[in-house]
Amino acid sequence: MAQVQAIIAGTAKHFPNAQFTLGKTAYTTASLTQLLQGLVNAINVVIAAHASVKDALLALAQVEAQVGPVIRLYKRYVLSMFGDATQDLADFGMAPPKQRQPKTGEETAAAAAKAKATREARGTKGAKAKRAIKGDVTGVNITPVTSSQPAAAAAPSAPSQTASSTSTAPSPNGAASAPK
Repeated sequence: MAQVQAIIAGTAKHFPNAQFTLGKTAYTTASLTQLLQGLVNAINVVIAAHASVKDALLALAQVEAQVGPVIRLYKRYVLSMFGDATQDLADFGMAPPKQRQPKTGEETAAAAAKAKATREARGTKGAKAKRAIKGDVTGVNITPVTSSQPAAAAAPSAPSQTASSTSTAPSPNGAASAPK
């Protein structure tokens, strides 16, 4: 729509009193502007219709949100009242619920085989099997603490840590300070 309006504005500015032959039809500036303005008006009608449709759909959604649960409950009520009475349910536009068909032995066996294959493919296990699985950590040395001495005295293999943590620095008055 903006492009059509720009064409109208450009035509009025640059060709105020011109005549055009477009596709074997002769147009004046006024007739071409009138034709293009008709397109703009039609677009505006469509935009207004879209807005009203959006408003109508919003109102419909609100009403359905209120009425939907009531309809579901009422259908349950009607089904409980009439059960399998096909003609009475047809008066409400409903059909009796379909009876559940029991699975055959083959269907049950196929379902069990499929479930087993799925568990094997996914690597899932039952609760007892999961409890039996223990983690195994490699590449980490864990040293248990057996005394109450500081870790710096127990690990002399790291001289940079022990030197910095136990070094004494002279105080500004010349005396040695206590370890940090």
